[in-house]
Amino acid sequence: MFVTAQQLEQQMPDATRLLSDEPEMESSLHYMQLLILVTSLEWLWRDQNDFFIGANLTIYFSRQQLKNREFRGPDFFLVKNTEKIPRTSWVVWEEDGRYPDLIIELLSNSTAKIDRNLKKALYETRFRTPEYFWFSPETLEFTGLRLVGNQYQEIVPNKQGLLWSEVLDLYLGVANGQLRYFTATGELVPTPEETATKIQKEALQLKNQALQAEQEALQLKNQALQAEQEAQASQQKALQAEQEAQASQQKALQAEQEAQASQQKALQAEQEAQASQQKALQAEQQLAREKEKAQLLAAHLLSLGIDPDGLK
Repeated sequence: MFVTAQQLEQQMPDATRLLSDEPEMESSLHYMQLLILVTSLEWLWRDQNDFFIGANLTIYFSRQQLKNREFRGPDFFLVKNTEKIPRTSWVVWEEDGRYPDLIIELLSNSTAKIDRNLKKALYETRFRTPEYFWFSPETLEFTGLRLVGNQYQEIVPNKQGLLWSEVLDLYLGVANGQLRYFTATGELVPTPEETATKIQKEALQLKNQALQAEQEALQLKNQALQAEQEAQASQQKALQAEQEAQASQQKALQAEQEAQASQQKALQAEQEAQASQQKALQAEQQLAREKEKAQLLAAHLLSLGIDPDGLK
């Protein structure tokens, strides 16, 4: 019995509800590494809605693969230019035949050989995934491959050991034992927790700076108040000194007036003394004249034979 494509499509189940069929991560170290890769990129691209990140999620790409369960999904994969909605798995035929643009495998003892060989060949020939990276959280082995033509070629690291991803427009590299994203300028792309911690530190720093500024302002206010008090005290002293200077000037003026009065009295006394001396001289001269008259008279009387002493 033959059916048309339309009839077949109507009979096919909705594969978008296919559940992922992946085992647990190898260790908490692998889990934490996967969490960092997911949350860092989600946070960096938080304003975008045109990508999907699969974390330990099955990729269904053929009926045979679905029937045989012969392939499990990548630890991390990215599909760009697609709708950012929750998915229980990535079903290629339900996504317009889209395969991941980038895949990252986290190596472990049980998966390293498969990741380096079988999966590499699958991503290279079937998926045609442009970039494939693998990283071991335990040994820190890190390799990046880019699809050139039909084959993967190893990405050459820069001087800092970082590998450029054209898909992400970011670097990938190892920092503190973890695979991390780096910007084109080599700056570490933070996780949401690191960003929150940084914001908290900056907020605390700003709070401390504000507190310090407040304390400095209070100190300056106190200094200004002290300076104002000192200025008032200086003004008071200056006023007092001015009053004392005025009093001294008043005393000096009074003393000068008293000195002038004393000088006037001394001059007057000197003039009176000179007048007295003049009077005494005049009296002395008058007495001398009187004596001379008396002597002349006595001499005249004697010449007349009269004893002047007998006339007394």
